[in-house]
Amino acid sequence: MKPSSRLFALLLGMFCVAPAFADETCVSPYMKRLSTQEDFMYIWTLGVIGMGDEQDKLVTIDVRPGSKTFGKMINSVSVGGRNEAHHSGYTDDRRFLWAGGLDSSNIFIFDVHSDPAKPKLVNTITDFVATSGGVVGPHSFYALPGRMLITGLSNNQDHGGRSGMVEYSNEGEYLATHWMPTDDNLNGAVKTGKLADGYGYDVRALPRLNVMLTSSFTGWNNYMMNLGKMMADGEAMKRFGNTVTVWDLHTKKPLKIFDVPGAPLEIRCAWNEKHDYCLTATALTSEIWLIHRDKAGEWQAQAVATIGDPKKIPLPVDISIAADDSRLWVNTWNDGMTRLFDISDPFHPKQIYQKNIGAQVNMVSQSWDGKRVYFTSSLLASWDKTEGPEGDLQYFKAYNWDGKALKPAFKMNFVKEKLGRPHQMTLNARAIYAQSALDAPTAEVATTAK
Repeated sequence: MKPSSRLFALLLGMFCVAPAFADETCVSPYMKRLSTQEDFMYIWTLGVIGMGDEQDKLVTIDVRPGSKTFGKMINSVSVGGRNEAHHSGYTDDRRFLWAGGLDSSNIFIFDVHSDPAKPKLVNTITDFVATSGGVVGPHSFYALPGRMLITGLSNNQDHGGRSGMVEYSNEGEYLATHWMPTDDNLNGAVKTGKLADGYGYDVRALPRLNVMLTSSFTGWNNYMMNLGKMMADGEAMKRFGNTVTVWDLHTKKPLKIFDVPGAPLEIRCAWNEKHDYCLTATALTSEIWLIHRDKAGEWQAQAVATIGDPKKIPLPVDISIAADDSRLWVNTWNDGMTRLFDISDPFHPKQIYQKNIGAQVNMVSQSWDGKRVYFTSSLLASWDKTEGPEGDLQYFKAYNWDGKALKPAFKMNFVKEKLGRPHQMTLNARAIYAQSALDAPTAEVATTAK
C-alpha cells in the first residue's frame, strides 16, 4: 500500500470507528457525551397531593426502540416531600445528576453512572440558601470543569427576582456566589438600555469566546402564586425580568446588560464554531431574541421573530436548537403548541411547522441527530392547568421527526400512572463518549476526512 493510501485509510478508520456524537443539544459543551442513541430518559417530576406517594421523584423511562419496556417506567426514586421540582443537570463527567426544588431550595444529587437504568439518591444539599448568602430557587444546573454552576430565581430577603449564581464543586462543596448586576451595583457591567434588574433564570456559555449569558424570570413571590391570581395583580405582573446579561466566563464578571422585555427564559447557543450567537424566547411578549457578536466583536441583542399571536399570550417556554444550528423548536405552554423555526439565517427566523402536543406543553428535548423529539407538560405547580383531555394534561410524549412532521412514538399519562407532574427531561445511555464537545473533532473536520 502506498504511503498516501495508508494515511487515507488511517484517517478513514479514525473517523468511521469513533463513536457517533450523540446527546441532547442543550447540554454544556464541557460535559462528556453519549456514544450511542439514548437508552433512558430521566424526568424530574413534581409530587401531587393525593397522587401516588405525593413526593417529587426522578422517573426513568426506557426509550430504546425494540425493548420490551419501550415507553415504560423502569425506575423511580422519590426524594421526600414536595419541593417544586424543576430543573436538573449533569456534572461534567456525567457521573452525577443534580436536581433542584424551587420552593424548598433543596438540591438532590443522583448517582447515574453506577447503574444508569436505576439512579440512586446519594446526597441532599439542604443549606443552599444559607451557604450561598441568600440565593433562593436553584434553577439551571450547568456543568463547568469539575464544578456545577447553579442559577437562582430569588432571594431570602424579599423573595423577589433579585438573585445570583452559585458555584459548587462536583463533590458538593460550596465555592462562590455571583450576584446579578443591578442599578445599585453594576459590578463593572455596562447597561445598554434602561434596566439592570438583577433577575436570574438560565445560563449558557460559549467557551471559545470566553462568554457566558444569563436570562431573567421572576421571584418566589410570583412563581409560587396561583397563575390566575398573579395575572390579575398589576403589581405582580411588573415583577418579571427584562434583561439578558453577558459575562466573562472565566472571571464571572458581568460585562454588558441588554434590555430584553418580557421575561427571557431558556438560552440556547449555536454549536458551529463560526456562529457567534445565542437565542432566547420571551414568555410574556412572545418573541425570539438573538444575542450575537457583531463584526466589531461587540455583543448586541435584538428581537428577530414573533412566536404565535402575542395578543393571545401563548407563553413561550422551552426552546431547543438543532445541533447544526438550522432549526429551533419553540414550545408555547398556554396553547399546548410546539413550533419549528428555520434559523439558517438567525436574523430572520421563519416558522416552518407547528403541532399541538397537549392541553399544555412545557419542555422539549431533541436527540443530537434531530430524529427524536420529546415533550413534557408541567410548568409550575401553581400555574399548571387542572382540566384537559385524558392523557393530554400531564404527560411525557415521544415523537420521531422525519424532516417534515412529528410522528408519535409513544406517550405516558403521568396522572394515570400516579407519578405526578413531569417537568424537565435528561437523556442518558449505558455508553458515555470519552470526550466533551470541546475535545472532540468538529463535524466539519469529520466530514472532510470522510
